[in-house]
Amino acid sequence: MRRKIGAADVIITAVCIISAALCLLPMLNTFAISLSSSVQAASGRVTFFPRSFTLSAYEYLLGESQFYTAFLISVERVVLGTSINVLMMILAAFPLSHSKKNFRPRNGFMWFLVFTMMFGGGLIPTYMVVSSVGLIDKIWSLILPGAVPVWNCILLMNFFRSLPVELEEASFIDGAMPVQVLYKVYLPLSLPALSTVTLFSIVGHWNEFFSGMIYLNSQDKYPLATYINALVNQAKNIMNITDPQELQKTLERSDTTLNSAKIFVSLIPILIIYPFMQKYFVTGLVMGSVKE
Repeated sequence: MRRKIGAADVIITAVCIISAALCLLPMLNTFAISLSSSVQAASGRVTFFPRSFTLSAYEYLLGESQFYTAFLISVERVVLGTSINVLMMILAAFPLSHSKKNFRPRNGFMWFLVFTMMFGGGLIPTYMVVSSVGLIDKIWSLILPGAVPVWNCILLMNFFRSLPVELEEASFIDGAMPVQVLYKVYLPLSLPALSTVTLFSIVGHWNEFFSGMIYLNSQDKYPLATYINALVNQAKNIMNITDPQELQKTLERSDTTLNSAKIFVSLIPILIIYPFMQKYFVTGLVMGSVKE
């Protein structure tokens, strides 16, 4: 017997469709603009289908060395940043997942982490710290200040706490050390949670652009998100340029269709990663959010 469709089902379905459309339509618009002529894009007549179809933006993009440089820097940042994030989260979440009886300073460390979520040092003190340790204009300035993402750490900690404590006790009886318990028991059982926090870190490093504007002095060292943001700002300030050669250069690099092509290409890696990690993402998010 088929279940009767109620009003709640219709409302939930409608909300999901609207939410999906709000996420998908901006990407379709960006893709359509990247395939349209400059005249059509500048006139604002492009919606979700290309007008005066052309591949000139992508042809120009394939020959622009700065875009490739920024893309590779973003890949390097994601690899280094995500590796450090996951390592630090595991090392912090494992002891914090134990009771105060097994780890006496647990509450103190937990309150310290939660405090950093609610209160930050501010932009100027953070810049002074980064500058004083010699990280300005280096890729490590984009990675080390956020090496311990507290929210992801708490998510992973809750997942560790949901695992049966009998597994750890049995491992200790067999003579395993705490590091062995973490490596051979906890981590293999925590793939959904690890995939979730890893995905959060990947997306965060790939899309974050502000730190590059603050800590990097050379545009040749910009990651892709910062590079694209710089192009958008150039387009906004085009009326303030008085030098004819600089104006022509800005017009060529800030063309609406070219920027749209760059933005769409920057989305492709994330769009490729999500389908492969979706099942782990949903499982880890749900299991790591509830503690019985």
